[in-house]
Amino acid sequence: MKLAGYLEQGPAAHGWVEDQVWTASRVATLIGRKLHVSYSVSGATRLVHRLGFSPQV
Repeated sequence: MKLAGYLEQGPAAHGWVEDQVWTASRVATLIGRKLHVSYSVSGATRLVHRLGFSPQV
């Protein structure tokens, strides 16, 4: 899945250079930017958990 690859690249690779933390909000934004799909923060949280990631809130 493309999303897992994007997440593995880390937040800095996608413009969040302040820290190296994926938040649920950042993941929802990333999904919109890269996959052109709208996800809520809670939906993004559930999705990344299914992929084996654990986002910060």
